[in-house]
Amino acid sequence: MNLLQRPRRNRKHPAIRAFVRETTLGPEHFIYPLFIHAGDDDEPIASMPGCARLSRKGLLAEVEAARAVGVNLVALFPAVAEALKTSDGREAWNPNGLIPETIKALKDRWPDLVIVTDVALDPYNSDGHDGIVAPDGRILNDETVEALCAQALCQAHAGADIVAPSDMMDGRVQALREALDGEGFTDASILAYTAKYASAFYGPFRDALDSAPKSGDKKTYQMDPANAREALREAELDEVEGADILMVKPAGPYLDILAALRRASNLPLAAYQVSGEYAMLKAASERGWLDEKRVVLESLLGIRRAGADVIFTYFARQAAEWLTGARK
Repeated sequence: MNLLQRPRRNRKHPAIRAFVRETTLGPEHFIYPLFIHAGDDDEPIASMPGCARLSRKGLLAEVEAARAVGVNLVALFPAVAEALKTSDGREAWNPNGLIPETIKALKDRWPDLVIVTDVALDPYNSDGHDGIVAPDGRILNDETVEALCAQALCQAHAGADIVAPSDMMDGRVQALREALDGEGFTDASILAYTAKYASAFYGPFRDALDSAPKSGDKKTYQMDPANAREALREAELDEVEGADILMVKPAGPYLDILAALRRASNLPLAAYQVSGEYAMLKAASERGWLDEKRVVLESLLGIRRAGADVIFTYFARQAAEWLTGARK
């Protein structure tokens, strides 16, 4: 064949493939979501093999192991005792609550650890919603935003580096920015869950925190999976309101949204490889249907290639071990 262009010439040798590689993946690209509870023992999560509700001791051990392979960003998600849950979620801003006390313990041990906190009421809300529920079942936007500001301030006072509103209430990014700045937390970053879809992939996460809605669903505040242009509108609003980082959640089924936001914004982008994505890869791998290492790293590389600067993934420690050679 008389071909002037033969793209395979750039694939013929590992050294050549390395220097033409367009996307890189390393431990620095991961945020490690960790579930915590107030108990003395770690509690395995059946729907998320390899994950657990961690005790204080278990959390410290897991963070130490993650840092050893280069993962220095963690996100904390609390499993709150049912007795502490109320309709207004006031435990969310208890300065002596599980999250503030855990932040302090982690910062005392590792001052340079970057801690991301979830800003939403569902772990604390007796109704299981991200916001305050009215008697008629509506999720109250403005009243919820006021509560979220109290929650974020509590987390910032404890030492959180990044607050991440996952609630999808209107106007919450600006309100949080003003509240944080008003109390001197100008360095606290806001990672906005910009395009958080009303997805069926969250099931195992809700099992982990027992945070499923007691009635109704989350479709009046989380986005319709059918919509793409709406994500651009949400991104524009979050950027104007003062977000430092934008997020797409879930990641895998919404790579088109991630790519669209990458084209539309110059802000850093995060993507969340959610519990359902994790559970699927784990289950198929445990059955021998997939090669776990290869599919996990490929899935994470695909999320990076679509535009994510950082990825929330339950595979963070495991993937970092593979990438650094600590695990074969």
